[in-house]
Amino acid sequence: MSTLEHARPEEPSWDEDFADVYHELIHSPASETLLNLEHNYFVSISELISERDMEIKKLQERQAAEMDKVMHELGNTLSDHDVNAVASHHFDAQQVLENKWTSELMQVTCIQKKEYQDWVVKLHQDLQKSNNSSKINEEIKVQPSQLSEEADSGARMFEEQPQLEESFTIHLGAQLKTMHNLRLVRADVLDFCKHRRHGSSGAKLRRLQTALSLYSSSLCGLVLLVDNRVNSYSGIKRDFATVAKECTDFHFSCLEKQLEEVQQVLLYARVQRSSKQKEQFEIQKNGGDDKSKSVERNPSNILPGEFYVSRHSNLSEVHVVFHLCVDDNVRSGNITARDPAIMGLRNILKVCCTHDVTTVTVPLLLVHDMSEEMTIPWCLKRAELVFKCVKGFMMEMVSWDGGISRTVQFLVPKSISEEMFYQLSNMLPQIFRVSSTLTLTSKH
Repeated sequence: MSTLEHARPEEPSWDEDFADVYHELIHSPASETLLNLEHNYFVSISELISERDMEIKKLQERQAAEMDKVMHELGNTLSDHDVNAVASHHFDAQQVLENKWTSELMQVTCIQKKEYQDWVVKLHQDLQKSNNSSKINEEIKVQPSQLSEEADSGARMFEEQPQLEESFTIHLGAQLKTMHNLRLVRADVLDFCKHRRHGSSGAKLRRLQTALSLYSSSLCGLVLLVDNRVNSYSGIKRDFATVAKECTDFHFSCLEKQLEEVQQVLLYARVQRSSKQKEQFEIQKNGGDDKSKSVERNPSNILPGEFYVSRHSNLSEVHVVFHLCVDDNVRSGNITARDPAIMGLRNILKVCCTHDVTTVTVPLLLVHDMSEEMTIPWCLKRAELVFKCVKGFMMEMVSWDGGISRTVQFLVPKSISEEMFYQLSNMLPQIFRVSSTLTLTSKH
């Protein structure tokens, strides 16, 4: 008789219990109530953020007017020291105001999360106790009424811009054929993350689909290209963090906390890796490459091709974000299939296979924004490289997951021309084996 037979069964954590309750409710008639409640919370956070932005803008305008007056008097009644003192005072005032709003938003988010989780658990308990379907229906219809009026009144004004999109069905493999869906999409990368206060019916359906698959084996992932610092202080990282804060995450830790955990794991991994390489220290010291030395100098930074993962329940179409580190080399025209960014994509696709991510959005050109050096030949060359590499990685997937059907969305920047988009669209079926349409005719 094994020791295991005498051991108590491991009890599920509160998070696991809540996940089970939510999954059951979101697949029931209560789903509409859940989504409407989430939307109400989102609207209240959006209003707070608008109020914050307005207050900060007014402060900046007052400070700009005050600084103009000070600069006008510079050299007459005021000195450089006076100007510096005013600038320092302005900076302190901005910090105080921003900290006040950060604290208030954090407090509101925590309250919303607790209220929501308590409400979900209570609703589940009430529905289990009640066998009266009409009572259940009444309970489900409690909250949505005020929301629908607000959405309908502004729907036309805030209707989404249509995305440019082409879809393909492909078959990969010689003996064991697997079928996959490919999409080429022209859009802003954050469009897959943003909610809209006055969403169209299409946006609501996507939100429902994201909620339905939150605790499933069909997760949606997005590749976000970032620099080597694990934070949310600048560029696309800051923009993404802003979007993530617009809606409370009722299931996972906030982005800041997740990034803190990544930083701790990163430091631990660097220590472990360096201790294993101590035997080769002399070789690295005498003839090592620059990358090894930079890791020693900056243990909190990641290298090109490395990535970290964040989990979300509060984004419109995405559950998992892969933050892939790239450097300025991706803007050059001479990267190869062995480039760290390309190998990073391979590793991301491998994680998708092992962690139930069946839809993943990949930046086709390995950039989120176009610039002058990205000519038509540059775009075509880069797209061909990424298409061919991803095709190879997808063929490898068969050995990773047994050939599960997946969807890969190739994303191109919103500023790319329509002509360029269709050139890329014509290239895709030349590289992948696109399924041909069969036309059936009857014999008379």
